[in-house]
Amino acid sequence: MIALLTGDIINSRELKNQNLWLIPFKQLLSHWGETPKQWEIFRGDSFQLEISDPKESLLAALQIKALMKSLPYPDQNKRSSPVDVRMAIGIGTKSYDSDRISESNGDAFIRSGEKFEQLKNEMITLAINSPWTEWNDEMNLYLKLAGIQMDSWSISSGELMSEIFSNPDRTQAEIGEVLHINQNSVSKRYKAANGEDILSMEKLFRKKISQLI
Repeated sequence: MIALLTGDIINSRELKNQNLWLIPFKQLLSHWGETPKQWEIFRGDSFQLEISDPKESLLAALQIKALMKSLPYPDQNKRSSPVDVRMAIGIGTKSYDSDRISESNGDAFIRSGEKFEQLKNEMITLAINSPWTEWNDEMNLYLKLAGIQMDSWSISSGELMSEIFSNPDRTQAEIGEVLHINQNSVSKRYKAANGEDILSMEKLFRKKISQLI
């Protein structure tokens, strides 16, 4: 089984310089493989990303979310970026493997696409669609509640959580050195972002999907 993320960047056109989000996003996606085999950006601001290990799929989505929320906005009076991301995680099989991810197919692709089409109507930015219906209901409730917090992350919260997701073994002091803030500020940002709850949700996701696969 694999996981397939289907998503689009919300309000990307608010940034006159598209490279503000496009360059760091491509750099992040490259951690999971090569384009267009494992990931691809198309229609300007839509994308697909294949994660070979479904247990890693939520962490990947959270890393993308944090990156988008951390984007600097040209107007210095704004505390948060207008840019966000909407994503659906599909878990299942891959029946056709193409040189382009957009031409590959299988249950994971179908489930991801179906859920992505529902996101706008459901007014949520992150959801999952797997073969396990009851687990979907449970996880999507957690993701909806977590999304309320993540959608309102400030730029500083996005920066902090991006660093934590990418380097989970770093101490708060080490993270502070990277972000050029003291440990007290790291702790305050972490609490403001509800970081502990978000990380607990990711660990629960990882534990439960390990039992299902």
